[in-house]
Amino acid sequence: MSPNRFMKSTPEIKPFRLAKYFAITSFIVFLLSSIPFAAFISKKANDDLILNYQNYAQEVSGNINHQLLINFYTPVWYEYKAIRLSIKPQMELLDKVVREATESLNVDIVTIYSPEEGIIVYSTDPSLIRKRTEKTEGYLKALKGEMSVQLISDGNNLWGLGTGILGGQKKVKTYIPLTGEEYIPLTGEEMILGIIELVLDLTEQYNSIIKRQYTTFGVFAIIMVIIFISMLLIVRKAEKIIENRAVEQRKLVEQLNLAERLAALGEMVAGVSHEIKNPLGIIQSTSELLNNMPDATETHKRLSGVITEESIRLNRIVTEFLDFARPHALNLRECDLKEIINKNIEFLEPELEKKGISVENNLENRRYMIEADQDLLHRVFMNLIINAIQAIQGMGKIIISIAEERGAYNFEIKDTGSGISEESMKKVFNPFFTTKQKGSGLGLPIVRKIIEGHGGQIDIESTEGNGTSVMVRLLKRIR
Repeated sequence: MSPNRFMKSTPEIKPFRLAKYFAITSFIVFLLSSIPFAAFISKKANDDLILNYQNYAQEVSGNINHQLLINFYTPVWYEYKAIRLSIKPQMELLDKVVREATESLNVDIVTIYSPEEGIIVYSTDPSLIRKRTEKTEGYLKALKGEMSVQLISDGNNLWGLGTGILGGQKKVKTYIPLTGEEYIPLTGEEMILGIIELVLDLTEQYNSIIKRQYTTFGVFAIIMVIIFISMLLIVRKAEKIIENRAVEQRKLVEQLNLAERLAALGEMVAGVSHEIKNPLGIIQSTSELLNNMPDATETHKRLSGVITEESIRLNRIVTEFLDFARPHALNLRECDLKEIINKNIEFLEPELEKKGISVENNLENRRYMIEADQDLLHRVFMNLIINAIQAIQGMGKIIISIAEERGAYNFEIKDTGSGISEESMKKVFNPFFTTKQKGSGLGLPIVRKIIEGHGGQIDIESTEGNGTSVMVRLLKRIR
């Protein structure tokens, strides 16, 4: 793994559900708002269709009325003095006039009723002649001289919104009174000569409107989807920001709590360490004195040696306690990182040879200059290499790499040891946590404290059974 890569551990937080709630709420709002919108559009289209074809039907019926009065009623009246459609020439003339008047017009059926009996006296559909009509509201209005229009549909209503489905038929049935005073000889009175029923086939025009409605709904849906996706992206971005801030806040709280605990612990450790250090010095010097006495037996020398050895180990632990508890005053100066690492490897070479561990030093043959406290960095790399040695059971390898970037060096110390368990990985930087039988658990906390004191960063990546990688990032110049 490249030393440029650093782990950014973030505490687990409860997932933020704003995007989910927003998606559900927005979908419901858009759905509910689209229903009245669709109904309004459909009703407006139907109303406009009826209005337009009401005017069209009035013009068509007016034209038929005009043609009948000029080309049928007047000639027949002068010739026969009466209108009797049972006379074949009159019926043929009427049929000719009606068909010529409606030629090229979108008229499905023309029917003429007698005003008194309501019997069909003429129809472009011969099967309807002589049938009696039901006196509908439109028919009765026409008897009073009023025109009425009715929309006839055999198509289904889509979801009850007033929007039809392509394929259904749409027709307009119009009842118009057939009147005329200036063309009626001898009387000069306005009279209703009959009731004209026009059935206009609007299927093609209505399907065109339905297609426009579908297009409108489609555009509306696309716009809603675009708006929804845009808002969802914005909310997810906001959600991410809020989550990051929650993580940062939690980390700050944890750091504050840790700082408070460590401050109290540091005061206690410093006090206890000072109290222990002086007696330890006396114990160590006394054991050395006993070991060097002329009359000391081998047993005395062996026991005093054990006391001296354990005193030295205990003194080292107390020193670590003090180092952890007190702040490190940095003695900054120019130093070479390569020289520091090579000195550590050289010092630990007997231990490496003893355990059969090889070191692959990938540092280039040049200087890696940095502004730092050389003694503290020496302790950092010494501690990390010792940890790598202790992690390897039997023969193995330690790989040391470095990558330079603008303003910083990234180190990686990788071993082929047993690795660290997932549970232990969560605690590696906790003070006093150790998996060793004779460790204080302060090595890595002190290392991190020194590195962060230099404005750097340390991260660890490990899988149990597959070794461990320690990444250290150090600034060339402390800001």
